[in-house]
Amino acid sequence: MPKVTYIEFNGTEHVVNVEKGLTIMEGAVQNNIPGIDADCGGSCACATCHVYVDDDWLDKLPEQSDAEKDMLDFAFETKGTSRLSCQIFLDEELDGIAVSLPEKQG
Repeated sequence: MPKVTYIEFNGTEHVVNVEKGLTIMEGAVQNNIPGIDADCGGSCACATCHVYVDDDWLDKLPEQSDAEKDMLDFAFETKGTSRLSCQIFLDEELDGIAVSLPEKQG
């Protein structure tokens, strides 16, 4: 199972194992990680699962879809490392990925 580190805005870290094939958002919801609301349930129709991906992992992620880019326009304080965690599916290549959560979700 891939390991994901979720880092809250206040610096609190949550390291959890998430089943392969699930998204980073699903892992957060299943493990009650604060800061990822996932209001749309993972259908890329809101920006409440916005995360900042650690720089070391950006090149390992698939490109953003147009829908994800459009939704990030509604996210709070986006950066070059911003992604929607519902669009990042976990596999062995992403074992150890770290994401930080924004101060608030849009």
